[in-house]
Amino acid sequence: MNKTLTFKPMNLGRWIIWSLFAILLIIAPMVFTKGASLSLLSQMGTLMIFGLSFNMLLGQGGMLSFGHAVYSGLGAFFAVHAMNMLGDGTLHFPVSLIPLVGGLAGMAFGILFGYVTTKKSGTTFSMITLGMVELVFASSLMFPNFFGGEGGISTNRVIGEPVFGISYGPQIQVYYLIAFWLFISTIGMYAFTQTPLGRMANAVRDNPERVEFVGYDTQWVRYLTLILSAFFAGIAGGLSAINFEIVTAENVSAIRSGAVLLFTFIGGIGFFFGPMIGAVLGVFLTVMLSDFTKAWQLYLGVFFILIVMYAPGGIASILMMNLRMVKFGKFKRIWPSMWKVVLAALIATAGAIVSVEMLYQRTLESTQASAIKVFGLQFDAAQTSSWLIALALVAVGVIGFVRFKAGFVQHWGEANTEIEDLMRRAQA
Repeated sequence: MNKTLTFKPMNLGRWIIWSLFAILLIIAPMVFTKGASLSLLSQMGTLMIFGLSFNMLLGQGGMLSFGHAVYSGLGAFFAVHAMNMLGDGTLHFPVSLIPLVGGLAGMAFGILFGYVTTKKSGTTFSMITLGMVELVFASSLMFPNFFGGEGGISTNRVIGEPVFGISYGPQIQVYYLIAFWLFISTIGMYAFTQTPLGRMANAVRDNPERVEFVGYDTQWVRYLTLILSAFFAGIAGGLSAINFEIVTAENVSAIRSGAVLLFTFIGGIGFFFGPMIGAVLGVFLTVMLSDFTKAWQLYLGVFFILIVMYAPGGIASILMMNLRMVKFGKFKRIWPSMWKVVLAALIATAGAIVSVEMLYQRTLESTQASAIKVFGLQFDAAQTSSWLIALALVAVGVIGFVRFKAGFVQHWGEANTEIEDLMRRAQA
C-alpha cells in the first residue's frame, strides 16, 4: 500500500493566542493588586466559564435557554456538599477536584433535563427551560435538607493539611485554582467547536431541515450539546462554591439565568471570546459599579438596549470590525470622523449620568445632603446651575453626534465596500 506523507504546518497564531491567554491569567493578580481585585478576578473567571458554557447552547447551537443556571447551581450544591463531606472525613480527595464534582453533577442533570427540553426547539425550547428553572427554584425551598432553605448551604474550603503549602485559605490560591480550570475549560469548549458534533450544532442552528435531510437527528445533536454545556456550567458552579463558601437558592434562580444571557449577549454570542468580554463587563456593571451608584441597574439596562439596537453582535463584533479595518489599512481613513462621533457620544453620556445621579439624589437620598460627586466634580442637585450644566452636556453631545454621524457612516460604508471588493478579487 502506498502512503502519501503530507506536511501540515503548525498554527503559530493559535499557539501565540493561547500562550498569551495563559500569561494573562498568571500575571493578572500582579497587575491588579488593590483592594478586592482578587475577588473580582475570581468572579470574572467563574462567570467566563459559565458564559462560555451558555454560548455553547445559544451561539453554537442556536438554543436560547432561560434555565442554564439550573446546571451551574445544582453543580454548586453538589460541590458544597462534597466539601462538607471532605471536612467530615466521609470523602477523601483534593479540594482542587471539587469543580469536577460540580461538572459531573451538572452533566447528570443535563442528561436528565436535557432529554425533555431538547425534544423541542426555538421558542418552545426556551419556554420549557424557563419552566424548568422555576421548578428547580421552587424545589429548593421544598427540600431544605439538600438546598439549605432560604439560608443556603455554607462550607469551609480550608480542609485538612495544606498540600505543597496550598490550603485555599488565601484568596490568591483560590484565584489560581479558578484560572487553571478556566484555561482547561476554555480549551475544552474551543475544541468542541472544531469537532464534528460542534460543526453539526452550527448546522442545526442555521438550517435544521437540511441537517435532517442528510440523515442526522437534530434532537440528539441538541441533546449532546446541552449535556456538554451543562458539564462546564457545573464546573463554574463548583468554582463558585469554593470562592464564596456558600450556595443559596439564588444560584438556581431565573435571575442567575437571565444574568448570564444578558452578559453573554453583551459580549457577543457570534464569537467564541464574546462571553469572556461579557463576563468582565458583567462583573464591572454588577459588582464594581454598584459600589459607586444606586442607579447601576438603570445603566445596565440602557447599555443592554443600546447593544441590542446598534451592535447586535456584541462588543466582540465592534472589536472585530475595527480590527478588519486595521488589517486592510482602512482605519486611518475612518478615524478622523470616528473620534468626533465617539467624543460627542461620551459628552452626551457624561451629561446623562450627571442628570441621573442628581435625580437619584433628589428622590432616594432626599433626607441627606443634595451635593454629590460625579467624575470627581461637585454637583448640587438643589441648584439650577448643576442641572443646566448636565443638560448642556447632553445637548452638546447629541448635536455633535447628529452632526458628525453622517460623515462617519459614509466613510465606514465606503471602507467596507472597498474591503469586500478586495476580498472578492482575492477569491477570484
